[in-house]
This record gives sequence, C-alpha cells and structure tokens, in this order.
Amino acid sequence: MNDNLTLGDLAALEPGWGVGPDSGADLLREVNALLGRFVVFPSDETHIAATLWVLHAHMVDAFETTPRLAFLSPEPGSGKTRALEIIEMLVPNPLLTTNVTPAYLIRKLADEDRPTLLFDEIDTVFGPRAKSDNEEVRGLLNSGYRRGATSGRCVVRGKTVLTEDFPSYAAVALAGLDDLPDTVATRSVIVKMRRRAPHERVQPFRRRVHEPEGHELRARLAAWADDHRAEVEGAWPELPEEIQDRDADVWEPLLAVADAAGEEWPALARVSAVSLVSLSEGERGGLGLTLLADLRSIFGDAVEMGTKEILDGLHGLEESPWTDL
Repeated sequence: MNDNLTLGDLAALEPGWGVGPDSGADLLREVNALLGRFVVFPSDETHIAATLWVLHAHMVDAFETTPRLAFLSPEPGSGKTRALEIIEMLVPNPLLTTNVTPAYLIRKLADEDRPTLLFDEIDTVFGPRAKSDNEEVRGLLNSGYRRGATSGRCVVRGKTVLTEDFPSYAAVALAGLDDLPDTVATRSVIVKMRRRAPHERVQPFRRRVHEPEGHELRARLAAWADDHRAEVEGAWPELPEEIQDRDADVWEPLLAVADAAGEEWPALARVSAVSLVSLSEGERGGLGLTLLADLRSIFGDAVEMGTKEILDGLHGLEESPWTDL
C-alpha cells in the first residue's frame, strides 16, 4: 500500500483493488460503496467506522465488547433512518424497530438466532419524549455491550417463582434526535448526521430493487466472517496511544476486523479511531478543543486560509456555537 495515500484517497478506492473478489478488503470496499450510494456521511471517518461495524456484526461473538453505532442529529430528514435501512440489508438477523416492550426485547435478544438490533427513534427512549417504563430498555442496551451480560427476571411456572437470566449481548445500531446519555454515548461510535447540502447527491433507495444486492453481499460477508473468526477471536489489535480505557473497548473490535481484512483497512481504521475519539473528547472538553475540531473541518486540504475566510467558515457550520459568541 502507498503510505502517502490520504484518508480520502483510501476511501475512494473501488471494489476490485485487491487480491480477490472475496478478500476481506474487497468486501469492506463493497460495503463502503453501498453505504455511500444512499447515505451522506458527515465525514470519511464516520463512513469508515460504519463500514467496519457492519462486518463486526457478523463476528460479534468473537469480541469481548460490541460498540453501539449511533446516528444522531438535531432535526429530522438527516438520513438517520436511511442509514439503518441500508445496514439492515447487510447485517445478520436484523431487527429494525422503533417501539418495543422491554419483555419482547429481552426475549428476542436471548433467541438462539440473536438479532442485530437496529433501534430507530431512540429519542423516545432517552429524549424528552421518553416514557418512565423505558428505563428497562435503557438498562438492557447498556448491559448488552459486554459479552456474557444477562438480564435477570422472575418467571412464574405454576405456583413457583423462579429466577432466570436472559443473555443481552448483541450488536446494536441506534438512530434518533439529539444526544445520548453518557453511559450509552461512551459505548458508541457517534455519527452526527446532517441534512444534505444542495451539491450532495445520493441514489434513491428502493427496497425491492436494492435488497437482493444487499442480501447477496451479506451472504459473502457471513462466509468470510466464518472463515476468519479465529483470526479476530482473542486478538489484541495494536491501539494508537490516543485510544485508552472505554475508547479501547469501543474500537478494539473494529480495529481487529480491519487488521483481519488487511490492505488499506488497518490504516483507515486507526486514522478514523483517533479522529473520532479526539472529536468526542473535544465535544466533552470545552470550546478550545471544539474550535480545533471545527478548524480541521473547514481547512480540509487547504494549506492556508485568511482570517475572514476562517471566520466565515466557522460561522457557516451548522450546530456550532460560533455565531452566538
């Protein structure tokens, strides 16, 4: 691989740039391309993370933890639901839902054919519209992040009350308005979605037209995952020094998948991990780090910019604080 390639160059590589049609690297390129046909991601890094997450869902039992993939935005019409719909075609045993009872969800996750949970309108669980009886769902999503997690319940059989533990470990992708509670956010790769700009184009999605293509790719992802499960099970991928503690739990499975796929993906994964972790720390760390992250966005590949151009760029960023200061 050419070490001088940029993240954008790597992300733009077409399927077929590899050793074979069913290599892990080629399969990830196909997933990346399919996602990009229908969804405008806020950055290359989030696009790469979502791509790796899809393949990790096929190997979830090989990892100690499974990161949540969270598509969030402050307003409707930002592509969150569409992202879940495309991912639904690619992951094993998808369960796309917007409203479930805790009892249903507990038993569904404990099925022998455990689903990949795709939870839309998650703001009805965590946001202002949340109901008090959704606290059980919140706890279930939190606990199911780590392998071996269970939900304990009392089960009545005849006149006897028994206790029973239901497995809750599962791959979960979320979509909703506003932000997540810290306990969920720190277990998640956050994708801050936005409305498409006029120059940004996506292909119209028609399930009956595109689903066969998605399912065919899903079958090949599953076959590759079965063949390479031993490579990632118990793997200790090399972590950038910026990735520590809970962030390591989140990114280890995605880095392990990238390492197993090989070619450009280990580099892509680590660049994305450092960038997204730094961005999340900036959002938690005050205006200084937020400013650095926003300056990175508006500079792009530019070598230099004038003060007026920088200020215009900062003021033009949606959901930023700069126009109010």
